[in-house]
Amino acid sequence: MQTLLFKVFRDLAETASFSQAAQLNGVTQSAVSQQVKALEKRYGVRLIERGKKSFSLTAEGRVFLGAAREILSVVDGLDARLRQLSEVVTGDLRLVAVLSVGLHELPVYTRQFARLYPQVKIHTDYLRSAEVYAAVLSGQAEAGLVAYPSPRRGLSSEVLWRDRMVLVCSPSHRLARRSRVPLGELTSEKFIAFAADLPTRKALDRAFRAAGVRVRPEREFDNIETVKRTVEIDGAVSILPETALTTERRAGSLIPVEIASPDMWRPVGLVTRRNRAGSPALRRFLELLRSNSLRPRLASKRLLAN
Repeated sequence: MQTLLFKVFRDLAETASFSQAAQLNGVTQSAVSQQVKALEKRYGVRLIERGKKSFSLTAEGRVFLGAAREILSVVDGLDARLRQLSEVVTGDLRLVAVLSVGLHELPVYTRQFARLYPQVKIHTDYLRSAEVYAAVLSGQAEAGLVAYPSPRRGLSSEVLWRDRMVLVCSPSHRLARRSRVPLGELTSEKFIAFAADLPTRKALDRAFRAAGVRVRPEREFDNIETVKRTVEIDGAVSILPETALTTERRAGSLIPVEIASPDMWRPVGLVTRRNRAGSPALRRFLELLRSNSLRPRLASKRLLAN
């Protein structure tokens, strides 16, 4: 039996008015009368005394009213408990990210989230881009962070922010004192690149082709930390997201230089399973990510001056 029947009868008994009971429940006065008759037929008793000038409950009606109030109280309490449970932020939160984002951009958000929701245990794995998509799709992770997010079957993706891509070299390199460098000047440089199958590498290759520039990578790596160390040691150059250079810039071991090209911005995006609400912990974490409220001001003074 629908709880609406109990509510209609309770409202009728408490207001002693068919019209008011109908108004409270968004139905017609005739519908209220029909529902009461249906209840009487179901239980084989009279619930109300029908008089021209008065309204009263029978003994059976008073018993039914008490039961209706108890039932509605339980239902209301259940609704409140379920709403409260849906807002409890606890449990595990499993994330995956490409290394450059996971090491250099994600931690500020996970630390803040841990302060806000200490009952949530966050697990983060660092994977290659294709593996991030696979982990989210299979349910091994609830959300992933990648560069150059792209649509995939069963997944939703969205751009959260964009990173500036900069030329990176050692302090002793001839380009280290330049304020801006055009892509064409890299043709003669020892260039350290990302692996050919990574989205960032593919985007840089497109930028080189669009500019009519031919760069032959001397070495290729799938790990941004390895790229940085190789640039430091070999006197080479590379193009990396500025967000990944905070430690090296502070230590003076690598110098970021602005690139004279409008395409030097890398989108960082979120990957989640399509049509899945996710846990309360995931929903709160995504709200934090989407707010960008913790996004640091990453451009160096040198780049800001230009």
